[in-house]
Amino acid sequence: MSKTRTHVIGKSGWPRTLGAAVVSAIYFFPVYYILMTAFKTRPDALAMPIKFLFTPTLDNFYSVFVRADIQGGGGTDSGFSHYFFNSLFIGGTSVSLALIMGTAAAYGFSRFPLRGNDTYLFIILTTRMLPPIIAIIPIFVLFRVFGLSGSYTGIIALYTAFNLPFSIWMAKSFFDDLDRDIEDAARMDGSSEWRVFWKICLPQVYGGLAATFVFAVILTWNEFLFALMLTGTETRTVPVAIARTIGGQVGVDWGLMSAIETLFIIPVVLVTFVLQNQLLRGVTFGTIRK
Repeated sequence: MSKTRTHVIGKSGWPRTLGAAVVSAIYFFPVYYILMTAFKTRPDALAMPIKFLFTPTLDNFYSVFVRADIQGGGGTDSGFSHYFFNSLFIGGTSVSLALIMGTAAAYGFSRFPLRGNDTYLFIILTTRMLPPIIAIIPIFVLFRVFGLSGSYTGIIALYTAFNLPFSIWMAKSFFDDLDRDIEDAARMDGSSEWRVFWKICLPQVYGGLAATFVFAVILTWNEFLFALMLTGTETRTVPVAIARTIGGQVGVDWGLMSAIETLFIIPVVLVTFVLQNQLLRGVTFGTIRK
C-alpha cells in the first residue's frame, strides 16, 4: 500500500518539477544573458543573431575599474571601486539601523500597545504608500537647507527612514505570532523586560528578521531616484554610475554594462545565499501552528 502510494506521488510530482524547471529557466534567462554578455567582446555582444558560443574575455571586467587612456600608456582609475564601496556602506548601514530601530519599535507595539495603536501603525505604513518621486522636492529642499546634499549622513538617514516602516511592520508580525506563555513564565521567575526581549523573543524571530533584512537590502541596493538627486561625486552609488555610462559617441557598451551589473548583483546573491535558511524560516514564519 505504501509503495503504491509513494509510486503514485512520485509520478505525479514529475510534471510539477518539470513545470517549475521551465518557469525557473524563463525567469533566469535574463540573468544568464547578462552574465554571458559580460564575457563577450563588443562585436560579439552586438552580433545578430545572438551568439551563444563565443570566446570569453575578461576585458569588460578590467574596464569596469580601469578607464582606457585614448592616447595610450595604460589607463586611469574609473572610480567604480569607490562606487561599489558607497553602495555597500550606505546600504548596509541604513538597513542595519532601520532593522535595529524597527525591531525595538515592533516589540513595543506588540507587547505594550497604546490607545490608538492601530492608528499609529497605519500612519507609519502610509509613509510607504506614496511613490517616492512625490516627496523628492521637499526632501531635496530639506537637504539643501541642512547642508546634507552629497553627504553620507543625509543619504543614510533618508534610506533608514524609508526602510523603518517596512521593518516595523514585518518585525511586529513576527512578534505577534510568538507564544507568550514562555515570556510570562520568565517574568514570573524575575527576568527583566530587557532579558525577556533579548534572550527569549529575539532568538525566535531571527528568521523573520533575516527575511526583513534581505528585502530591505534589495530595495536599498537598487534605489536610483534619491541616489541620483541627493548624492555627489564622493557618495555616488552604483545605480547612478551605471546610468552615467550609457550613451556617448560610440553608443552603449553592452559588455561593460553587463560586467557592472554582474558585479552589482553578487553582494545581494551572497547575502541571500548566506541567509537562505533563515530566509525560508522567515517567509514561512507563523504558517504552521503546533
